Amino acid sequence: MPEQMPARPSGNAAEFVAQSDDVFGRIASRYDRLCDLFSFGIHRMWKRRVADIIAQEEWQTLLDGATGTGDIMLRVLKKQIPASRRIIASDISPQMLAIAQSKLGQHGEQVRLSQLDMHSMPDIASGSVDAYSISLGLKICQRHLALQEALRVLRPGGRLIILEASNIRPAWLHRAYLMYMAICTPAIGWIATGGDASAYKYLLHGVREFPGAEQLAAEMREMGFSDIQFERLSLGIVAVHTARKPGLA
Repeated sequence: MPEQMPARPSGNAAEFVAQSDDVFGRIASRYDRLCDLFSFGIHRMWKRRVADIIAQEEWQTLLDGATGTGDIMLRVLKKQIPASRRIIASDISPQMLAIAQSKLGQHGEQVRLSQLDMHSMPDIASGSVDAYSISLGLKICQRHLALQEALRVLRPGGRLIILEASNIRPAWLHRAYLMYMAICTPAIGWIATGGDASAYKYLLHGVREFPGAEQLAAEMREMGFSDIQFERLSLGIVAVHTARKPGLA
């Protein structure tokens, strides 16, 4: 009998399984440079915007899932947030966390780095964080599991902040953008990574298959989040979603 292909993980837009491909470990030292190349530097504007939103929220403990090299958390800390606030910067990749440590280590007790899988974080108690942020990581995981876990760890009334790929309006422009990505991203990625196809394969899958802003908002509502809003950036290449866990602290 022909070998059956494994089913796509539920809600995994990029078809990425961290246990099968340590791509982020391989590209950790080049990750920030790759972000500049793939987005022509526009990601810096996105990160500034989401850092502003995070810093303006009322929280004492923030959990950042998929913190990567710590770029956004560093921007949050530069907002001179109160010293009493605490950040848990987490990622599944130890290589990424090592780079984040070099960026965030100077902030001492205000930041704790932790290797966590967004699908299941037993080290984080239920209802123990005031805010939870996920930036450019939801498309490379089983987002339904990640969102369920976010709902679990947030306290009642806690805030969720997501920066992720979205849908450009009008639709024809979004199709043109996807065509550009399909043509140009492999060439850029091949050159920048020395031929490591994984570095851009997951990006292409994730951007193409990730739901638009309205659909993601609907999914979040169905999962139990409330007060859901979103803001498109760069015509909708990405969007920032915010939501709350229902209830009062």
